[in-house]
Amino acid sequence: MSHGPKPPCCSFASDFGPSHRIRAVIAPLVRSMRPTQWTKNLFVLAPLIFGRLLGNAPAVERALLALAAFCLASSAIYLVNDIRDREEDRRHPLKRRRPLAAGTLGVPTAVAATVILAGAALASGLVLGREFALSIAGYIALNLLYTGWFKHVVILDVMSISFGFVLRVLGGAAATGVQVSSWLILCTIFLSLFLAFSKRRHELTLLADGATEQRRVLYHYSPAFLDQMINVVTASSVVAYALYTLAPETVEKYHTQHLVYTLPLVLFGIFRYLYLMYQLPGERNPTEAILGDPPFLINMVLWGLAVVWIVYQA
Repeated sequence: MSHGPKPPCCSFASDFGPSHRIRAVIAPLVRSMRPTQWTKNLFVLAPLIFGRLLGNAPAVERALLALAAFCLASSAIYLVNDIRDREEDRRHPLKRRRPLAAGTLGVPTAVAATVILAGAALASGLVLGREFALSIAGYIALNLLYTGWFKHVVILDVMSISFGFVLRVLGGAAATGVQVSSWLILCTIFLSLFLAFSKRRHELTLLADGATEQRRVLYHYSPAFLDQMINVVTASSVVAYALYTLAPETVEKYHTQHLVYTLPLVLFGIFRYLYLMYQLPGERNPTEAILGDPPFLINMVLWGLAVVWIVYQA
């Protein structure tokens, strides 16, 4: 019996069968979870690395579970944000491409995914202990407050973003049982403020006259004001890191002062970030741009290898 081509009706049914419908939902859902932004959750691993526990298999497993929990939690928050702001996003030159704003992902599906992701993150928190559960619950609560209120309050918007990074570090410390250094907290605060103010400046310049329509808090910012804030936190980040490398407790812990030799790599990373923001502005915000910038990525790898070598060799 010969087998000719399928009738058009069969081909149509195959193209729009259950597997096609599942793929049509999964692709925009994964985009809305923003996996490229999961790099921010790498702050969770800082206590593991600086606590010299990379050779401790149980600690590594717990740190990776903590990292996964924060990725789940942050994805849930991104979905909440996109659900709430989908109408405003449709007027944004870039955000209008987001699945919820573009209509390729339905609100009921996004709500269900949010509940599942947040529940999985909190369940992971319970596995890792009470302190970590508090940090992940605090992270979710803070970001819900940010989405509903804080992001409309000048200065408080960027400070809440910064505290989200601090909660990541504290969560990583709780998961691995590491006593987190005050210097590490200071470096995290200043660096995250640097990233947050830079993001606000990019939004302000990208949207120009339509900035306040898209994000009301931008009415209270100006490029000159943001430049001043960026200058303050840039200098503070560098000074805090330099003092950390030479602090007596750091030298005593690692039995070396060689961490100070990683300072040029930190400076290059910050300067490269500023170069991309001021000299090569584009549609993508600087945090996304650096993920595709080879010089910055190579520098980050070199810094990471240098830190691990110095800390563990000592």
